[in-house]
Amino acid sequence: MKNPSSLLRLGLAAAAAALCSAALAQEPIRIGVAVGLSGANSVVAPAVVQSSQLAVDEINAAGGILGRKVVLEIADDGSGAVGAQKAYDTLVFQKKVDAIIAMETSAARNAALPIVNRGRVPLIYTSFYEGRSCSRWMYVNGWVPEQQVAPIVDHFMKAENAKTFFLVGSDYAFGRGMLKFTREYIAAQGGQVVGEEYLPMDGTDWTAIISRIRSARPDALISSTAGGSPNVSLAKQIKAAGLSMPYGNLAIDEGTARTMGETAQGMYMSASYLTSIDNEANRKFLQGLQAKFGAQAKTANELSEPQYEAFYLYKAAVEQAGSTDAQKVVQALGQVSFDGPRGEVRMDRQRHAALSMRLGQVQADGSIKILQTFDAVDPGEQCPDLK
Repeated sequence: MKNPSSLLRLGLAAAAAALCSAALAQEPIRIGVAVGLSGANSVVAPAVVQSSQLAVDEINAAGGILGRKVVLEIADDGSGAVGAQKAYDTLVFQKKVDAIIAMETSAARNAALPIVNRGRVPLIYTSFYEGRSCSRWMYVNGWVPEQQVAPIVDHFMKAENAKTFFLVGSDYAFGRGMLKFTREYIAAQGGQVVGEEYLPMDGTDWTAIISRIRSARPDALISSTAGGSPNVSLAKQIKAAGLSMPYGNLAIDEGTARTMGETAQGMYMSASYLTSIDNEANRKFLQGLQAKFGAQAKTANELSEPQYEAFYLYKAAVEQAGSTDAQKVVQALGQVSFDGPRGEVRMDRQRHAALSMRLGQVQADGSIKILQTFDAVDPGEQCPDLK
């Protein structure tokens, strides 16, 4: 039989553990959101912030994560490398967030990854991108070229009888990475690229490039610019120049297309999310945005919906791990799924996700008509060396 002093010590230890557990339950889970509130992505950032806020509100209303409230820490990455370094330093080392969920340019992501790796913070990258960016701390629920390019190129070749293509992009990792894949895919299908031109990421004067397009007389045009303002400026100048060949935009989102109206009319896009997806989860998502933000609600799009979804994927991972411990959460992120507006998403393909893709065309009012759906398109080899 234990003596009274031993029992007292055991009782005190149990009480201390209980108090510690209770204190932890009261401590909120802090999730950082790094996004381009300024710079090229400032056009799309407001919708991303709104979808983040909606997800957190819903999760907190349902009891939080493991009984803990979720708190957002939003940081402006300036849509580029320098801003991202500052934003991630703040989130990781000052705010000490439990995780980061980020829709960013590739330049921002590439600058941020060394900080994520050093701080050992789980990151869910929610933007579509050029592929093959790998870190043991990062998972991706946006599309990659293997999922997005083929629907547009195949449609142009088959429906528009296109044989020659002109490629236009922003001069950074996303623009060049997407068009490299596109060039190789076109060649593999028997087509020919007759021109390929780039502007700096913040470039807006496409006059010289449009002149080269006119001279080359391609059957089709495909662009891959930084999301937001470069998309808008290029489309406006193409329209003003009277170029009428089929135009596929690898970087347009539905929200930007709607703001462009007739400027984007006829443009082709390939997306994993469109507001016209007809399922209960999407209706709930859209109704939630309208109820929370009213007239200020931004159009849900390919960049904002994966952001919303990622909060639920993180919640599922934490609950499976039974903890916010970074290593346990990172392991769980590849095992959990979320049945949301895009359907079921599971980041189990080398830290990426198989996604259903929709080929769409922009209508006069900026809405997107879905022409064809491709189910569960595999992202291919992305991070084979990560265990």
